[in-house]
Amino acid sequence: MPKPRHMRQRPSSASTRATLAAEGSERQRAPSLPTHRDWQPMTRAWWKDTWHSPMAAEFLQSDIHGLFLLAELIDRFWEKPSVALAAEIRQERLAFGLTPIDRRRLQWEVERVEERRRLRPQALEKRGGRKAADPRAMLRMVK
Repeated sequence: MPKPRHMRQRPSSASTRATLAAEGSERQRAPSLPTHRDWQPMTRAWWKDTWHSPMAAEFLQSDIHGLFLLAELIDRFWEKPSVALAAEIRQERLAFGLTPIDRRRLQWEVERVEERRRLRPQALEKRGGRKAADPRAMLRMVK
């Protein structure tokens, strides 16, 4: 007999797996950037995009400090671009799931709007929101 799931060394399920809503009202408001400097327009745009992305729902209060650090690096990059800063930004960005490969590594999947729209009628039928056509209605008695 196989071992119980909790006793296995390598459980199949991942603890970071999540499906992130592509759109939704549960998005949190972007915290303000620190006021100790004048931020570059590209940094402000990045900050806004990051906090309005589906990944923002996964950020904890303690993650804000790491995002502030990343904003500092991005701002310095836009002031004076360098390969070293780009490399550091790439390293820091890994933890927040901001690129497709990072989301794959974290096993985060962004829900596709088209897929949700396609599945919505089926979900309504299951919940009783709309009656499904009875497939037996097309059957006829043959004499």
